[in-house]
Amino acid sequence: MVKKQDIVGNWLVRYTKTPLEKFGSHILLTNFNNYVDIFCDLMGINKPDFSANMRVATAGDITIINFGIGSPNAALIMDLLSTVSPKACLFLGKCGGISEKTHLGDYILPLAGIRGEGTSNDYLPPEVPSLPAFMLQRAVSTALRDNSHDYWTGTVYTTNR
Repeated sequence: MVKKQDIVGNWLVRYTKTPLEKFGSHILLTNFNNYVDIFCDLMGINKPDFSANMRVATAGDITIINFGIGSPNAALIMDLLSTVSPKACLFLGKCGGISEKTHLGDYILPLAGIRGEGTSNDYLPPEVPSLPAFMLQRAVSTALRDNSHDYWTGTVYTTNR
């Protein structure tokens, strides 16, 4: 009988064209190809081509994945990553805001997410907010502070619009 781990492992390889053993235990998720290229330049590694549905690059124990756009793709990549059991996943992306205090390019470090996109209701009821891992939250805020970057914190609202 085929097990879920076998299926998601097979799918992760097919979507990324990357063998499972090539994934690091720290995952950066993005929906910008440019971020994958910047990562490769910073790490001094070759840029992946565009033949995979999800571009992937690994340097040391860190893997960056461009998973595409949308909450279904975000849910998919998280399910698929269960096969490599990452220690941490961090999304590098974009968000909109309605506050006049924030500006283009500001760092926003969510303390909680109200899930209004619908896809994640398969995992938890909509009244349960998504919460970041405390140690990851602390590491990101420390890195921002240590590099003299200001950032905003607060609750965000996710949507599929």
